[in-house]
Amino acid sequence: MLTVHFAPCALFVAGVLALVRAGSFTGRSAWGAVWPQRPEAAFSLTTSVVVFASLLGLLLDPFQVRAVRVLEGYWDRWALTASFAGLLVRVQRRRWQVLRKKAERAVRGDTALRMRADARRRLAARPPAEALLPTALGNALRAGELSAGERYGLTTLSSWPRIYPQVSDRLGEALRSTRDALDTAVNLCWSFLALTGAGAVALYDEPSAWWLCGATLVSAGVAYKGAVIAAQSYSGLMHVVYDLHRFDLAEALHHRLPDDRGEELELFAGISDLVTGRGGADVRYDHGARTHRQRREGGGD
Repeated sequence: MLTVHFAPCALFVAGVLALVRAGSFTGRSAWGAVWPQRPEAAFSLTTSVVVFASLLGLLLDPFQVRAVRVLEGYWDRWALTASFAGLLVRVQRRRWQVLRKKAERAVRGDTALRMRADARRRLAARPPAEALLPTALGNALRAGELSAGERYGLTTLSSWPRIYPQVSDRLGEALRSTRDALDTAVNLCWSFLALTGAGAVALYDEPSAWWLCGATLVSAGVAYKGAVIAAQSYSGLMHVVYDLHRFDLAEALHHRLPDDRGEELELFAGISDLVTGRGGADVRYDHGARTHRQRREGGGD
């Protein structure tokens, strides 16, 4: 709560209060009046920032998923935003095609080989061309959502809530830490964008102060880039979860563990069909043996 919600909200509340105390919304800004001179007034101002930021953070907490999804590029609810999303998707597709050409190019020399390897790495961190989203953040997350479980026959989006409780403590901590970093960067981006809007309204008649709006806009861009980097790390950890814990999921559902790759794909395809409501083939259950997790934790017979 402190890093993900309170800090971004405190930044926004403090910025708006500074504009209000400077009189920026009603006339020329008097920046000397922003910080009070008396200690009791400074304490009152600090308390106000803490209280309003806390309330705002609690109010916005249920909308965290939506805040991320908007920056991902899920804009198809309205015709205008859907058209804009289509334009950005075409831009993303052209970038994807350029990367693919670089990744498939026959090259010689150490520098050219490193550049090709970098293009392949960047291409692997993106979803297929037909599944691209309008934004870099959306594509970074979708790369994990469409491939982490699919490599083993599992549908990632439907199986993720079921496999997540099976992860080890160390991996779970890494997932939570990375997700907190992603949410914090997203909320900072929104806070800086909101401050840019508030500054534009308050300082439109003060050209000498427009640099403040530029600074907050640049800060929003830096925060967004940080969110993309965190999303790429989170997608990588999603792959690790399925690498290490897909059989724990099968055991938690009391399915018999497969003996080979073909049985594995068949088993997980059936589980995916079942959890997505598409039915699923008959499977044999195993209720008697201890699970791998029980053996690791020293469970009973």
